[in-house]
Amino acid sequence: MAEVQPPAADGVLAEAAAQPSPEAAELATAAAAVEAVAVTTEVAALARLYGEPLLKLPNDLYIPPDALEIFLEAFEGPLDLLLYLIRKQNFNILDIPMAQLTLQYLKYVDQIRLSNLELAAEYLLMAAMLIEIKSRMLLPQRQSELDIESDDPRAELVRRLLEYEQIKLAAYDLNTIPQLDRDFVRTQIFIEQSLVPTWPDVEPIDLQQAWLDVLKRAKLTQHHKISREELSVREHMTGILRRLQSSRFVEFADLFDGAGGVPVVVVNFVALLELAKETLIEITQAEPFAPIYVRLAYSPA
Repeated sequence: MAEVQPPAADGVLAEAAAQPSPEAAELATAAAAVEAVAVTTEVAALARLYGEPLLKLPNDLYIPPDALEIFLEAFEGPLDLLLYLIRKQNFNILDIPMAQLTLQYLKYVDQIRLSNLELAAEYLLMAAMLIEIKSRMLLPQRQSELDIESDDPRAELVRRLLEYEQIKLAAYDLNTIPQLDRDFVRTQIFIEQSLVPTWPDVEPIDLQQAWLDVLKRAKLTQHHKISREELSVREHMTGILRRLQSSRFVEFADLFDGAGGVPVVVVNFVALLELAKETLIEITQAEPFAPIYVRLAYSPA
C-alpha cells in the first residue's frame, strides 16, 4: 500500500501567496464599483456645473423663449426692409404700389413686435409714414389741385430709398476692398542691426580700377574745337626781312618758331620761298652737309 507524503513547506507558502486576502478582495471590488459608477455618470451626465456632472435637469430651470432665435432675413432698418420688399416683388421704385407694400411691411412689423418691442418702434414710425402716404393717395383731389400739378406723396419716400440704395452699394464696394487683419496680415520682420557701422576694406587694385573708370568717362566727354586762323604770307615776308637786316647771316632753322604750331611754320617757309623767288634773299651753304644760312641779297644803304 502506497504511503501518502505530506506537501512540502515551500508549496504551502506559494499557494498562500497566490490566494488574496479577504481585505484585498474587498478593496478591489469597491474600486471596480466606483470606476463603473464614474463611467455611468460620465455617459448619463447632461452637463457639468462647477465641475460636477449634472444628471438631470432642475425642476425650477427657466429657459427664456428667445434663447435661440434664427433670422432668415436680417434688415438694418426700415429703409432696408422697404428696399428688400420692392426688389423682391420687382416693383418699380418710381411707381410704388403702396397698398401691397404697406400690407407686407405691416406683417413683418407684427412679427418684430412679438419678439422685440424696442426694435419695432423705429419700424412703426415708417409704418405710420406708409399709411399716411397711402391715405393721401386715396383721398379725392379737388378741381384746383387737378389744374395745378400737385407733388406725388411718394416722392420723398422714393428719394430716401434711392439715396439709401446708393449708400448701400457703395458700402458693399468698400467692403470688398481687402482690409488689414481681416483679409490679410501684415508681415513683420525683425532685423538686428549693429550700432557700429562696419565698412569694407578697399584694395589698391579697386582704387586703380575706379581711377581708370573716371579717366574713361572724361575721355568720352572731351571736345575737339577747330578754329580758323588767318595767316598772311606778306606779314611773314616782312618779318624775315626785318630779322635779316639786323644780322648778316641767319641760320635757316633760327628763322622758324615752333611755338606757333605747324600752320605758322608752313606759312613762314612759304614766305621764305617767296623772298628767294623775288631774289630778295640768298640761301647759301659753305660745303655739303654744312649749316644752311640766309642773308639779304642787297646791302642796306
